[in-house]
Amino acid sequence: MKKIIIFGTGKMGEMVHFYLTHDSDHQIVAFTSDKEYIKEDKFLGLPVVPFEDVEKKYPPSEYDMFVAVGYAKLNAIRQKKYKEAKGKGYKLISFVSSKSIQYGDTKMGDNCFILENQVFQSNIKIGNDVVIWSGNHFGHDVEIGDHAWISSHVVVSGGVKIGESSFIGVNATLRDHIQIGKECLIGAGALILNNTKDKSVYIAQPTKPYPMDSEKFSAFMNI
Repeated sequence: MKKIIIFGTGKMGEMVHFYLTHDSDHQIVAFTSDKEYIKEDKFLGLPVVPFEDVEKKYPPSEYDMFVAVGYAKLNAIRQKKYKEAKGKGYKLISFVSSKSIQYGDTKMGDNCFILENQVFQSNIKIGNDVVIWSGNHFGHDVEIGDHAWISSHVVVSGGVKIGESSFIGVNATLRDHIQIGKECLIGAGALILNNTKDKSVYIAQPTKPYPMDSEKFSAFMNI
């Protein structure tokens, strides 16, 4: 059992606490955050200590850490805190839900947070500090760069390479053997068929409302 400090007292920190508590053998002992953002001395019943001097109370020789920060500024804030935690000498753990499917040859870096109901096919490489939300499909030979964020119900076909710090929105589909550039934003429901340049943005067209209310429409369609 490893003793863990979680960086972050927002919703992401709460989520990490929930999953590590219910689906791992890690023991969470404290939270940490930048001093200016600490409002209370406890979070979820555990002490909150300033990140500026966390190593004095919880030395890296005895404690590991997880950086629980969301995708704000296209993952840049999480990347910054990841590097700062490493600079303090902490080993950063990764979490993979026991309810995901993988075949033993998936390679993964540190500070990854991978939730339930993933399908990982063979020869997949996941970088450092990658977040993968629930219920995605990853085909064979997929590579995901450091600090990326994959939302839910994304289809990543075989041979796809996702660049560092990119964000892939819910229900996006990436066809096989394409490359997503660095710091790209792929919106919800997008269909990507070709390589993308760095810092590209792809937004799917939303469904338009039908010009008839539901009562009239159901009568019109006899439903």
